[in-house]
Amino acid sequence: MRKILASAFAASAALALAACGSTEDASADAEADTVEMPADEALAPVTEEPVEAPVAEPTAEETAAVDANAAADEAGEAAAAAAADVAAEAAAASAETTE
Repeated sequence: MRKILASAFAASAALALAACGSTEDASADAEADTVEMPADEALAPVTEEPVEAPVAEPTAEETAAVDANAAADEAGEAAAAAAADVAAEAAAASAETTE
């Protein structure tokens, strides 16, 4: 039973390897054009000038978002100041009642 199983496995492995092969002639030598760029072309000086990257102008939506963030920051600072005033008044009121 083991011999039959081993020979069946070997046959299926051989068929799988044969199916992965190609029909091209593998004995042909690789040519320099298909393998890599010739050294003279790779070492040739660059004659083109670099192009300056365009600078994007902010859109109206981006400007509005920045304005909204600034307004939110100002509102947060005002709320913090109001909370500090309320806390100070509460502390003063509790100090008056304990005297």
